[in-house]
This record gives sequence, structure tokens and C-alpha cells, in this order.
Amino acid sequence: MKEGFVYHHSEQDYLMLALWIPESVCTLPASASHQVGIGALVMNTENRLLVVQEVTGPTKGSGTWKMPTGVVLQREDIQDAAVREVKEETGVDAKFVEVFGVRQSHGVAFGKSDLFFVCLLQPLSSDIVIQKHEIAAAQWMPFDDYRSQEANTKSELLTRIADIVTAAFQGKYTGFGVEKLRLSPRSKRAACFHHNTRDIDRYLKDGKRSS
Repeated sequence: MKEGFVYHHSEQDYLMLALWIPESVCTLPASASHQVGIGALVMNTENRLLVVQEVTGPTKGSGTWKMPTGVVLQREDIQDAAVREVKEETGVDAKFVEVFGVRQSHGVAFGKSDLFFVCLLQPLSSDIVIQKHEIAAAQWMPFDDYRSQEANTKSELLTRIADIVTAAFQGKYTGFGVEKLRLSPRSKRAACFHHNTRDIDRYLKDGKRSS
């Protein structure tokens, strides 16, 4: 520190210090500054949404039913996190379909920014087994009952999400699916690119047909 180094970031097994040597503006990237979370909209063929009541958190004891939510783990893809959280909280197996939208907010956990991905999932099972230390109750709730809850009608975000779900099931809204893309021909790592897979697949199919 006496030599001019400053704290950059730390992990469980190391502390990183940094010193910008050139006489110019420091362009060293800041340490990780975002928390990434997911909200899982799991809707069955009877137009019922999988909802939970939490043991802890802001909705504790309010009687409010909410979608399963959670934090994406390090080195975990968004779609895998959504499937995992649903399974952990409710015991329901589900398949990721697409991202409906992303909320960005600032000054949240530890004063950091927050990215929250609202995901649509298709249920592969229906039996519920709750995670008792986090979840007080879970059920398949008629979607109209879910969206009419006071907590939802008073929230601009939750009202908009409910409108998106309604529009999507009328075929009037399309979210973003996911594709695994190779970073380079020699790379074994794959990046997840969320985009409108249905429309681009249709475009590519029609393009090949027309050519």
C-alpha cells in the first residue's frame, strides 16, 4: 500500500492489489459489480402458475404468492439456474423455454447492481415437494388469481410481467431463447447467447427455401 497499490478485489484464497504504472488514465476493469438472479415463470397446460410463499424475505408473512426466484451461481448458465431453483424450492422438474425480460437495478445487495432475468419454463412434472428451510408453501395457482394479488397490482414491474405472460400465451409476445455458440473453432468453452430463436430460425428456414 505504501508503494501506491490499491485494493482491487478478493476471493476466498487471495487478495488482489493493483497499481496502474503508465502516466495515463487507468483503464483496468473494475472488479465484479453485479449480482445475477432469476425469476421462474412455470405455467402448466391448465393456465396455472407455480407459486411459492417464502420463509424469509420481504414477502414473509404477507400471504403473497410469488414466482420461484434465486441467485445464479458462479459459472452457472441462466437457464440452468432457473431449472435448479424451481427444482430446489418446489421439487418440480422443468424445462427452460426463454427469457421474457431483464430487470436492471442498482444499489442492491452489498451496494452492487443487480440483473434479474425473468424466465419462462415448461413443467415436466407436477408433484410439489417444498424446500422447508426456504419455502413455507407452494401450489399451482390460476394465473388470473396470481396477477390479481394486491402486491402484483401495486407493482409496475409485476404488472408488466403479468401482461407479458398474457400476451405471450395469446401469441402476441416472443421472448428470448438460448443457443450455445462456440467462442472460436479451437475453444472448448461455449457462450450462451439469448435471442429470439423462433423468429431467426423461421427467417433462416425461409431464406434457404427462397434461395
